Amino acid sequence: MTEKSTGFTRRGLLRAFAVTSVVAAPTYANAFGFLRGGGDIRRVKMYSGRTGEHLDLIYWVDGKYIPEALDEITYFMRDWRTHTTKTIDRRTIDIVAATHALLDVSEPYMLLSGYRSPQTNAMLRRRSRAVAKHSLHMKGEAADLRLKDRSVSQIYRAALSCRAGGVGKYTHSDFVHMDCGPVRTWGA
Repeated sequence: MTEKSTGFTRRGLLRAFAVTSVVAAPTYANAFGFLRGGGDIRRVKMYSGRTGEHLDLIYWVDGKYIPEALDEITYFMRDWRTHTTKTIDRRTIDIVAATHALLDVSEPYMLLSGYRSPQTNAMLRRRSRAVAKHSLHMKGEAADLRLKDRSVSQIYRAALSCRAGGVGKYTHSDFVHMDCGPVRTWGA
């Protein structure tokens, strides 16, 4: 398996975290801890209300992704309707983990949608105009998430501060969309 570039640099994420800690709410004061100290690790914590599964694992240590952890994340973020998987892009995992670290919560994200098969995406499009025809969910590059302890606005601002992909705010549905596509926003 070949190593795929994530498009992120340690310096770039640190710069985003530095800007966040200066201009964001005091909640983000511990942002630097995500990329330094403690062995330099990245961790992701989620649960699925659809499957009842929980995920709490370190997927990156000292500059290296852990393949088995990435496989677990891919399985966890599968399309629960069709029981199909697609490799979840590392950049999306990094955005999700960085945002969680910025929010300084111990609560895991509730995953509403990770990978979506074309069939599931088409079905959801028939139900809602908010579902993109060429959704990055179908490429394993997006996640829809919520937290009980943080508002949609707080999650949205934390994800925006990463400046690393698309961020959508769905206040009425109580979730934030994060993806590793082009930097863009909607729902603000």
